[in-house]
Amino acid sequence: MRLWHQTLITRLPRQQLLGQHRECCALRGKGWMKPHSTVNYVFQHPMEYLFQYHQLVIEEMEKRGYYVGPEWKRLHYRGKHLPETVELSSEHFTTSDPIYPEHTDTYLKECLDNLSQKGIFIDFPESHHSIDRDS
Repeated sequence: MRLWHQTLITRLPRQQLLGQHRECCALRGKGWMKPHSTVNYVFQHPMEYLFQYHQLVIEEMEKRGYYVGPEWKRLHYRGKHLPETVELSSEHFTTSDPIYPEHTDTYLKECLDNLSQKGIFIDFPESHHSIDRDS
């Protein structure tokens, strides 16, 4: 389980992008608040952040020609077996970029290292390492 650094979404290979969609669906559904070391930070923020992140994944999928069920574009949708959550509000959306403050340069490097261990090498120019929230 992992949410890739937000700036990698547009560069992810097919398998990782589709996996990211499944991960977002799971976290928005019954996986919400279920601890896992690589995604625990997600639960420290409103679920609306996850929705915003998921929409970036969905946009990239659609750009590549993949179909995404329209229900996942609804803020309150949490999956077939859960009621739609009424507490969620667009008032809790963040305007920070990246969405999650944990998506620092250090986390980006960690994600790139993880991908390279899988034999996936993403060309990510140093000039894009401008988040710099590590200091």
